[in-house]
Amino acid sequence: MILHISDYPRMLAAIALAGLMGWIYTKIPDDMNLPAQEAQTESLAMLKFLRGDRAMVSLDEELDAAIVGEKAATLSQIKRWGYPVPKGWVLAPIDDPQMLTFLQPSELSPLVVRSSAIGEDSFHASAAGQYETVLNVTSPEALQSAIAQVQASYNHPSAVQYRRDRGLKDTAMAVLIQQQVQSVYSGVAFSRDPITGQGDAIIIEALPGSPTQVVSGKVTPEQYRAFVIETENSSSVQLEGQGRVPQALIKQVAYLAYRLEKRYHGTPQDMEWSYDGQTLWVLQSRPITTLLPIWTRKIAAEVIPGVIHPLTWSINRPLTCGVWGEFFTLVLGDRALGLDFTETATLHYSRAYFNASLLGDIFLRMGLPPESLEFLTRGAKLSKPSLQSTWENLPGLGKLLRRELSLEKDFKQDYHKRFIPGLSQLAQEDIDNFEPAKLLIRIDFILELLRHATYYSILAPLSAAVRQAIFRVKDGQIDNSVTPEVAALRSLSALATDAKQVLLEFEPQQVFEQLKQTPEGEKILREFDELLQDYGYLSEVGTDISVPTWRENPQMIKQMFVQLMQGNEPQSGAKDAINSIFAGKRKRGFVQRRVDIKGRVTEVYSRLLAQLRWSFVALEKIWLKSGLLKKTGDIFFLEFDEVRRLIVDDDSRLIEELDELVESRRSQFAQDSEIIQVPLLVYGNTPPHPLAPSALYSDQILQGIGASQGQAEGRVKVLRNLQHVPEIDRDTILVVPYTDSGWAPLLLRAGGLIAEAGGRLSHGAIVAREYGIPAVMDVQGATWLLQDGQRVRIDGSTGIVELSNDLRPQ
Repeated sequence: MILHISDYPRMLAAIALAGLMGWIYTKIPDDMNLPAQEAQTESLAMLKFLRGDRAMVSLDEELDAAIVGEKAATLSQIKRWGYPVPKGWVLAPIDDPQMLTFLQPSELSPLVVRSSAIGEDSFHASAAGQYETVLNVTSPEALQSAIAQVQASYNHPSAVQYRRDRGLKDTAMAVLIQQQVQSVYSGVAFSRDPITGQGDAIIIEALPGSPTQVVSGKVTPEQYRAFVIETENSSSVQLEGQGRVPQALIKQVAYLAYRLEKRYHGTPQDMEWSYDGQTLWVLQSRPITTLLPIWTRKIAAEVIPGVIHPLTWSINRPLTCGVWGEFFTLVLGDRALGLDFTETATLHYSRAYFNASLLGDIFLRMGLPPESLEFLTRGAKLSKPSLQSTWENLPGLGKLLRRELSLEKDFKQDYHKRFIPGLSQLAQEDIDNFEPAKLLIRIDFILELLRHATYYSILAPLSAAVRQAIFRVKDGQIDNSVTPEVAALRSLSALATDAKQVLLEFEPQQVFEQLKQTPEGEKILREFDELLQDYGYLSEVGTDISVPTWRENPQMIKQMFVQLMQGNEPQSGAKDAINSIFAGKRKRGFVQRRVDIKGRVTEVYSRLLAQLRWSFVALEKIWLKSGLLKKTGDIFFLEFDEVRRLIVDDDSRLIEELDELVESRRSQFAQDSEIIQVPLLVYGNTPPHPLAPSALYSDQILQGIGASQGQAEGRVKVLRNLQHVPEIDRDTILVVPYTDSGWAPLLLRAGGLIAEAGGRLSHGAIVAREYGIPAVMDVQGATWLLQDGQRVRIDGSTGIVELSNDLRPQ
């Protein structure tokens, strides 16, 4: 009309035509207002959707558990993943059941009406059996009655009491209506054994007919145990148990439960299933709440290895959890609300475990890949986070990045203004003459320094690892000479070389006596004492203050010194590595500067922990003399709060119970120390005594992480602690539970290293690369599976350990 605004006849014709079309439109019935009885049954759901009324939703849609409950939301998710789930619809708590006129159940097509309460089938409570399920709904009238029955069950006294007992809020009940499966066989499957809470067995209960027989508890079902063995190219199921249910079906159920647990990133699943003769249906899947949270030794086994005393844990836990909480809060901001960072770690079997469930929740809130939890529990590889999650976390990540960029400046400032003055003050104090109150002031001073040092002890390694990944710097191109144990080993090795020039011939048991016979030897001994003073703060386990330091127990260092004198120079491969280290240092300063900071942080942290230990030892001497404590080492079976109460409050009740308390903890510690192999994962807060680990490997091969290049073949020497150091030579493949600074000297003489815990950046891996010794880390159960004298071949590049049947005692 605008184009022909001057053409009046055309304008009038256009207006008349528009009016005619408008009149015709008003006479056409609105499809959206068709009576329900005039619509086809299968079309009505879509009709209501197009009207804008989305209250009635189906399991084909993505559902929100906060609106429709966990049961319905989980089934919709499983259905969208492609697993068979019976067709279903969800009635939200505020919806009118009269909307369901499009559902026409009959004898030939019965429905089942199920509860989907808000909070039911969640991580916190299963609510199993608390609400009604109505089967065999065969008429519209019966459907309305069943819905009312299920809704009313929310307020049943037993259900109300259940929620109160678990501290759950009263919410609302959604109702799930599904096509009923005509079951030939049915049952439940647990992807983890809910009784033992250990091992990889999938527990299946099955019976011919309806699944309600199994969950009702009125009929004893057939029980099966299944093990899924999955490799890169194939998968198989091993089955234990026989019955009327076909074995092939039970294997299919086991694999389905296994896949669902993997889909939920390692969270154990309680799955209800049914088979109609053609299809295996998933009727329900929920977390096994008694097996939550999941605790993992991964990472913890390296950060805080070994059996841990109560005093050590009462100090380490708040330091570590507090700093990690600070980092997570920095990134998450308001999304950190509701997270209890004090639950980040705990002790099981007197060993440290991290809360994989909590960390998985944190990772998801941070927008990290959903397999982050599986990385913590099973070592899965992580993919890159999505662009959207990165954008959402940009403000927090920006704050963390600013801290990373200022790390060097901040640490230098604290190093010169806080740590050096503090360590100097501590070194000058004569703690043998301190009273308990003054020792407590000294301990609090050290803990304040440690709080600041813990921040750097977490951020510096994290920064170094991220930079190494970004700049693609190989491990062999990094110089770890600033790391205390590496520096100590270099000094010890150089001193042993000088000693060999003084003593051309010597008796290993008489080395120190022979060195006293000459002025040159006396000089070597003085240098050895200086080395012991310089590095005497190191210990077998750097993070455990209950373990004596090198200064207190120099026998092991003396033994290593003698073994170095007996041995040869580091392998030529190590010298080549050292040359490439310094070549790479010039090219990759961004990474090397962070590695150097990490080394200096380790030194500061280790020195502070040594001073802390010496303070408690001085306090223990006072209490042993007064009779408050009975045995050397008793103080490490107290918690720090108890130590404070004994000094500040003179707690009479605690004093009365002290002997019994210490003895009880000593006994438990001794029992836990005898457990050779603790599980990598613990399900729930009250784990039973660990079962012996099962090893499933083919062709006599174990797989770990290649941490130091090269191959070595030799005989196994299992070493679980440093109390009895054996003779070691190039034919020895050391097998250890973990590696810390105190273990480093052992590697100088060994032909190779296998460790149960740790990765490429662990202490043992760094020292192994320094001296060209092949090393494989993270070989689960190695100290239990391998035996002294057994011949093995290790590949430090691929992480493969080949076993031989040649087993001779040494």
